Parts: sequence; structure tokens; C-alpha cells
Amino acid sequence: MPAHTEFKSANDAYVSTFGDKGDLPLPPAKHLTVVTCMDARIDPAQHLGLKEGDAHIIRNAGGSARDALRSIVISQRLLGTREIAVFHHTGCGMLTFNSGQLRDIVKRSAPESTSAEVAKQVDGIDFLEFDDLEGSVKEDVAFLKESPLVLPETTVSGWVYEVETGKVRMASRSRLSRMAR
Repeated sequence: MPAHTEFKSANDAYVSTFGDKGDLPLPPAKHLTVVTCMDARIDPAQHLGLKEGDAHIIRNAGGSARDALRSIVISQRLLGTREIAVFHHTGCGMLTFNSGQLRDIVKRSAPESTSAEVAKQVDGIDFLEFDDLEGSVKEDVAFLKESPLVLPETTVSGWVYEVETGKVRMASRSRLSRMAR
């Protein structure tokens, strides 16, 4: 049975305890943006003790800061966030392939009628995989620290979430100190 068939009854249960959440302000209360992986085993609000209205949670494959930059700019410039926490995790699928392998898989699975268009599109995608978990966190923190699109007063920290235990550990921290550009 498709998962969407359970949405309405689950939503009805949620609405029954919704309370005054409709009055939460648009900017996040903690001025925090969390960038994390889309992995279904991760519940960032739960393991970080966040409630609705506390933070922006940006999810993508691998928790890539590069992939999240558009949302970070909106979060900072329009909604006042001044802290970014990047979370990667153990057992991440991004450690298991490289872009060339994934491009080949996509091309092989394309119907003959669209294979040229599929190849053209997939060849233009950098899937942002990595082979060093701690290193990838540090690279993302450095990327954000150096990006002229991230506000200079931003605190950026990098973390690893352990899917085996639920624990988090800090991998990198940086307070941006460059002058406003």
C-alpha cells in the first residue's frame, strides 16, 4: 500500500494536538539553520531537541552545504538566522559511490527514446559525494566560512551524527570574522 494513503489519518492526529503553533513567527526562534542529510534514519529536531519554530532544517543528499546555499541565503537575509550547523552522518550513502558510477546507472536505466536527453542532463550534475566523513564536514564548514553569500557574523559548526547510537560529535567550528563585503 502506498505511504500517501496514511497521510490524512496521520494529519488528523497531528491537528488534534496542534494548539497555537499557527501563531509561531516566521523567523526561527533560535536564529539557527541546520543542514543535514535526507537519510530517513535521521530526525534532526528530535536528536537536537528542537521544536517547531526553532530552526530551519535544510535536507539534501549528504547534508551538502553547497547544495543548501540557496536556502541558507534566504534563511539569513530574509529570516534572520545567524548560526549554521552542518550535520553529516555515519553510514551515509554518499560514501558508497562516485558521480561517474551514478551517471552510468541513470543512463543505463533511461528509455531509448529519452537516453540522449537523460545523458545530457545527468552529465551536468555533480552529485557531491565524498569518501571521508570528517573531512567532508570540515570542507562544508570551510566552504560556508569562505562564501561571500554567508553573513560575516555567522557562527558555523560541523557535526557528525552516529546512526548507530544517536550521538552527535563536533567535527569543526568557526566564527566568521571576515569583514562585511
